[in-house]
Amino acid sequence: MTEVFLNRDREGAATTYLITWVCYGAWLPGQSGVVSRKQNRFGGRFLEPKADWKRQSRNQMAQEPYLLDSVRRQVVLKILHEVCSYRGSTMLAAHVRTNHVHTIITANCRPKEVLIAMKAYSSRALNESELDGPDRRRWARHGSTHYLWTGDAVRAAIQYVVREQGEPMAVFEMPAVPAPR
Repeated sequence: MTEVFLNRDREGAATTYLITWVCYGAWLPGQSGVVSRKQNRFGGRFLEPKADWKRQSRNQMAQEPYLLDSVRRQVVLKILHEVCSYRGSTMLAAHVRTNHVHTIITANCRPKEVLIAMKAYSSRALNESELDGPDRRRWARHGSTHYLWTGDAVRAAIQYVVREQGEPMAVFEMPAVPAPR
């Protein structure tokens, strides 16, 4: 089991977040299995599918939906480690899926800053790998950021990200650190 980094609700103290973002065009309004932006929370209810709404959303897209194959997933997972190392954050877990990315990160900044950095560095790494053109839209706008205030919340989020996403793809879980003697 991963060591749990508890949050300290003080300015400048490290805080742990569950951060999720989706690939461009992967989850469209009106599509089955999409959670409302207004009720976007862990375990939130799914919206009823609406074919007309989905079709309208799809027609407004500037490019085809973006999906991460196994090579792209590994590129993203590798850069997530590098960004955390560079920024002094700790990645407790990550799961890069075909159409979305989940991370659990302890950082000394707001979750929105972590989300923006992760998406930007992932795009840069994918550009450098020359798997897509540099004008390729890869990520949907925004993302989901949740504070994890307790050890139980961190453990539940790690369980969700690592073991409850279906078939494992590009997965990372920080190894357990033995307790000091």
